[in-house]
Amino acid sequence: MITPGQIYTACDPRSGTTIRIISYTPGDARAHVVDAITGKRPRQILAVSLHLAGTGAWGKPRRTGYRLVSEASE
Repeated sequence: MITPGQIYTACDPRSGTTIRIISYTPGDARAHVVDAITGKRPRQILAVSLHLAGTGAWGKPRRTGYRLVSEASE
């Protein structure tokens, strides 16, 4: 489940991008995110690009999208 405050990192190791969820309404196609370190660069990304794990159902590492690194802090 996607919730504000969660931290995701790019599955592509060359990217190094880390994002934080700002807002998301369940059922929406997109989530509002910012850079996790600076809090800048607001944008929207597809919710289907946010994954719980860095490996797919086939057992190999994902190459696209973002994997969950940290749950939202209270």
